[in-house]
Amino acid sequence: MTWALDHLDEILTRAVQHAWLAGLPLVLGLLIALPLGWLANRKAWIHGTLLTTTGLLYTIPSLALFILLPSILGTKILDPVNVIIAMTVYTVALLTRTVADGLSAVDPATRQAAVAMGFGPVARVRSVDLPLAIPVVAAGLRVAAVSNVSIVSVASLIGISQLGYFLTDGYARTFPTEVWVGIVACVLLALVFDLVILGIAWLLTPWTRVRA
Repeated sequence: MTWALDHLDEILTRAVQHAWLAGLPLVLGLLIALPLGWLANRKAWIHGTLLTTTGLLYTIPSLALFILLPSILGTKILDPVNVIIAMTVYTVALLTRTVADGLSAVDPATRQAAVAMGFGPVARVRSVDLPLAIPVVAAGLRVAAVSNVSIVSVASLIGISQLGYFLTDGYARTFPTEVWVGIVACVLLALVFDLVILGIAWLLTPWTRVRA
């Protein structure tokens, strides 16, 4: 505990770096997954292929992706953009199926009612389908957030500054306290992400509170 208090500034600095590397890909991944999930839900002929392809992206080992991206993008090995792009790929892999499932879960009667009220395809998706899919998408985002926080820590093996540093440095120095600080900090950060997503979903779905 004393060590953690003595290094609180460093812990907070690395926590902010970790949050950026894990959080930005959540937003970017969701923006990419939304049209992909809509396409998978809308076009039956591409549904299986698209979901299988995006799902396979998650099987790529994270450390290998962190190392290979610089040679593909022309960036430096220590450039945080490599981690952001890699984590965006993993987020898309997780969320594309979630978005498709969320849209497919919308009651067809609700869609028909929206059409009867004069909603066009784009307006219906924006004002009816997506809002009703929020609970399912939020559940997928919560899983992706925890996954991102965990995977980002692996980037410490190639020298990217974030909370994973305490895991590798503590292990190298045989100093369990530092390792535990890294673990607890990652868990707390994941919890913060989870609460933020729950809060946003709660704000965006007022009808669920009325029903409750």
